Amino acid sequence: MQKSVDKSLAIACYSGSFKGAFIHGVLSAFEVAGFRANAYASASSSVIPCSMAAIGRIIDVGASYWQELAQLLKQDNIGMSQIVLHSIADFAPVICEQLFQTNSPKLFVATSAVITAKAAEETQGTKAKRLGRQLLVSAAKKDTNWVSQNLSLALFSNANCSDKLQLNTHNFQEVAYASTRMLHAWDIPAWIAGKPYIDASYTCLCPAIEMIESGYQEVIAIANEPGVLYRDMCQVKPLPTIWKNAPIRTIQPDIDPKQLGVDFTKATREGLMSLYRH
Repeated sequence: MQKSVDKSLAIACYSGSFKGAFIHGVLSAFEVAGFRANAYASASSSVIPCSMAAIGRIIDVGASYWQELAQLLKQDNIGMSQIVLHSIADFAPVICEQLFQTNSPKLFVATSAVITAKAAEETQGTKAKRLGRQLLVSAAKKDTNWVSQNLSLALFSNANCSDKLQLNTHNFQEVAYASTRMLHAWDIPAWIAGKPYIDASYTCLCPAIEMIESGYQEVIAIANEPGVLYRDMCQVKPLPTIWKNAPIRTIQPDIDPKQLGVDFTKATREGLMSLYRH
């Protein structure tokens, strides 16, 4: 008889590149307090912090994690793709060693699957950065046409036993990278099992609702900006506080990380430390 899985609480974390230092700080505070969830759900820059939280090792990598990435970005010929791949390669061995044990919390990683041939060519080829800039403009106008026609949310997890969205030791690095790949600033294509994917943010900024859909009874959503929270980057649908009678409780900074010197793809060492502590 299969042992039932406790689905009392899931922690779902937002995307946000360097602004993710705030989420990392919250997860670290939880770990110090001995507060654990049954599942951790991540999108884009929160994948590595969520993975480390899931295995109970988040405090091993404090603000220095973000500071080192910001320092790498200052080097010549180093872009966001390179620093993300570097980070994943550093942490994947310890994560994969512990994450897939039977007593580990479940980890969910949101990605955006590219579902049309034309979009696959655009997102994985030389036109990707131009398309990425166009999508930022569309998002500012709350225009969801391209996304709805060409992308689909794909949620990988070690809770999936046999289907195509299973997260395992063989595909963890591919899935982690795919979840982060914003087209306008990442120059290396993302593939999972030979199929094209891009950043989770285009379809899902934070898989909080998806955790309730997966059966979890309560969700804590950790964001990295103040104000109204949305479900995807086009900011059409706000994140609800209740979904199917299950509460979604939010944790957010009360100041914009930019005031501390932290933006999506640039940050100061001091600002990252301040945001982590905040």
